[in-house]
Amino acid sequence: MKRSIVRIDEEKCTGCGICVTACQEGALRIIDGKAKLVSESYCDGLGACLPECPAGAIEIEEREADAFDEEAVKKHLAGQNHITEQFACGCAGTQERLIQRTDPGLLACGCSGTHERIIERAEAPPAPAYTATGPAALDVSQLRQWPCQIKLVGVNTPYFDQANLLVAADCTAYAYANIHNQFMRNKITLIGCPKLDNVDYTEKLTAILKGNDIKSITVLRMGVPCCAGMANAVKQALINSGKMLPWQIVTITTDGKILEE
Repeated sequence: MKRSIVRIDEEKCTGCGICVTACQEGALRIIDGKAKLVSESYCDGLGACLPECPAGAIEIEEREADAFDEEAVKKHLAGQNHITEQFACGCAGTQERLIQRTDPGLLACGCSGTHERIIERAEAPPAPAYTATGPAALDVSQLRQWPCQIKLVGVNTPYFDQANLLVAADCTAYAYANIHNQFMRNKITLIGCPKLDNVDYTEKLTAILKGNDIKSITVLRMGVPCCAGMANAVKQALINSGKMLPWQIVTITTDGKILEE
């Protein structure tokens, strides 16, 4: 029969697994690092997975396919309560083991480290001076939420409400010693690497800006050419969202100095 059914563009798919969690029928799985349709009869064609894909790799198409089988889905889900498999997301949680599928807060890699949560911290005072001999305060983490990877965060989570956003390139945390006190303090931090992730963050950031009341954005990038993608993604997301927010770009050199602010 001809009907609506999902199609996955494997060239765009990053294997993040968010669509697997979104699909209530269990029709999708991560296989060899890519989202795959397990069975046509498990897909109802309604596209619950569609808006969750940060890479835009999923679409609904009209084609010949097996009919949706609700009874088969029920049996399939019953057998999914415990499943042994190894995912390709690369986190420590990908070691082969029994994975519970009942917690909607877990991403498809099964790692509990991907469970979104707010990290409660008291409102921090202004950042202390940073001297040549070290910070003028105790070293306390200023990370206020988990996860912090751009690819892993949801687009509508409580910690985005009234947030000052820090969008930082991965390497800045290693290049700039005082990143917690000077840049992460009292901000929600999102990190990524446009080169290694091989994805355009524009769509994900646009969705975050459109769906939440963000107060300001600081982009923290390295002074290397490939890091320009981070700043460009934020700029385009601001344009796409139609919101005029205070924002700035701070560039860090490879030897740990602020090049421009």
